[in-house]
Amino acid sequence: MKKKGGRKIVGFMVKEEKEENWGSVEFQVFSFTNKIRRLASHLELHKKDFSSERGLRILLGKRQRLLAYLAKKNRVRYKKLISQLDIREK
Repeated sequence: MKKKGGRKIVGFMVKEEKEENWGSVEFQVFSFTNKIRRLASHLELHKKDFSSERGLRILLGKRQRLLAYLAKKNRVRYKKLISQLDIREK
Protein backbone atom coordinates (compact mmCIF):
# COMPACT_ATOMS: atom_id res chain seq x y z
CA MET A 1 0.00 0.00 0.00
CA LYS A 2 1.16 3.49 -0.76
CA LYS A 3 0.77 6.47 1.50
CA LYS A 4 -0.21 9.68 -0.17
CA GLY A 5 -0.78 12.74 1.98
CA GLY A 6 -1.29 10.63 5.11
CA ARG A 7 -3.86 8.37 3.42
CA LYS A 8 -3.48 4.76 2.44
CA ILE A 9 -4.09 4.15 -1.24
CA VAL A 10 -4.60 0.57 -2.28
CA GLY A 11 -2.75 -0.11 -5.49
CA PHE A 12 -2.42 -3.83 -5.97
CA MET A 13 -4.21 -3.98 -9.31
CA VAL A 14 -2.20 -3.32 -12.45
CA LYS A 15 -3.53 -0.59 -14.73
CA GLU A 16 -4.13 -3.02 -17.62
CA GLU A 17 -6.00 -5.34 -15.27
CA LYS A 18 -8.26 -2.49 -14.14
CA GLU A 19 -9.22 -1.55 -17.70
CA GLU A 20 -10.17 -5.09 -18.63
CA ASN A 21 -12.11 -6.09 -15.51
CA TRP A 22 -14.21 -3.09 -14.51
CA GLY A 23 -17.19 -5.33 -13.87
CA SER A 24 -15.39 -7.93 -11.78
CA VAL A 25 -16.30 -8.23 -8.13
CA GLU A 26 -12.66 -7.72 -7.13
CA PHE A 27 -12.42 -4.42 -9.00
CA GLN A 28 -15.71 -3.18 -7.58
CA VAL A 29 -14.62 -3.99 -4.02
CA PHE A 30 -11.24 -2.36 -4.73
CA SER A 31 -13.00 0.78 -5.98
CA PHE A 32 -15.40 0.91 -3.02
CA THR A 33 -12.50 0.44 -0.59
CA ASN A 34 -10.63 3.42 -2.04
CA LYS A 35 -13.77 5.57 -1.87
CA ILE A 36 -14.43 4.44 1.71
CA ARG A 37 -10.90 5.32 2.82
CA ARG A 38 -11.12 8.72 1.12
CA LEU A 39 -14.49 9.47 2.77
CA ALA A 40 -13.24 8.27 6.16
CA SER A 41 -10.30 10.68 6.02
CA HIS A 42 -12.68 13.48 4.97
CA LEU A 43 -14.96 12.74 7.92
CA GLU A 44 -12.05 12.92 10.36
CA LEU A 45 -11.71 16.60 9.44
CA HIS A 46 -15.42 17.38 9.00
CA LYS A 47 -17.16 15.59 11.84
CA LYS A 48 -20.56 17.21 11.22
CA ASP A 49 -20.79 16.36 7.53
CA PHE A 50 -23.77 14.05 7.85
CA SER A 51 -24.40 13.78 4.09
CA SER A 52 -20.95 12.31 3.55
CA GLU A 53 -21.46 10.04 6.53
CA ARG A 54 -24.62 8.69 4.92
CA GLY A 55 -22.74 8.14 1.66
CA LEU A 56 -20.04 6.27 3.58
CA ARG A 57 -22.62 3.97 5.15
CA ILE A 58 -24.15 3.26 1.74
CA LEU A 59 -20.74 2.37 0.30
CA LEU A 60 -19.97 0.14 3.29
CA GLY A 61 -23.21 -1.74 2.71
CA LYS A 62 -22.52 -2.19 -1.00
CA ARG A 63 -19.02 -3.47 -0.30
CA GLN A 64 -20.32 -5.80 2.39
CA ARG A 65 -22.90 -7.31 0.01
CA LEU A 66 -20.29 -7.81 -2.72
CA LEU A 67 -17.90 -9.47 -0.26
CA ALA A 68 -20.68 -11.75 0.99
CA TYR A 69 -21.45 -12.74 -2.61
CA LEU A 70 -17.79 -13.44 -3.35
CA ALA A 71 -17.37 -15.45 -0.13
CA LYS A 72 -20.35 -17.58 -1.09
CA LYS A 73 -19.26 -18.15 -4.71
CA ASN A 74 -15.48 -18.47 -4.41
CA ARG A 75 -13.89 -18.61 -0.96
CA VAL A 76 -10.29 -18.63 -2.30
CA ARG A 77 -10.73 -15.39 -4.29
CA TYR A 78 -12.47 -13.85 -1.26
CA LYS A 79 -9.59 -14.69 1.10
CA LYS A 80 -7.03 -13.40 -1.40
CA LEU A 81 -8.93 -10.14 -1.90
CA ILE A 82 -9.37 -9.31 1.78
CA SER A 83 -5.71 -10.03 2.45
CA GLN A 84 -4.61 -7.77 -0.44
CA LEU A 85 -6.93 -4.93 0.58
CA ASP A 86 -6.07 -5.34 4.25
CA ILE A 87 -9.73 -5.71 5.22
CA ARG A 88 -10.32 -7.72 8.34
CA GLU A 89 -12.60 -10.71 8.14
CA LYS A 90 -15.59 -10.80 10.46
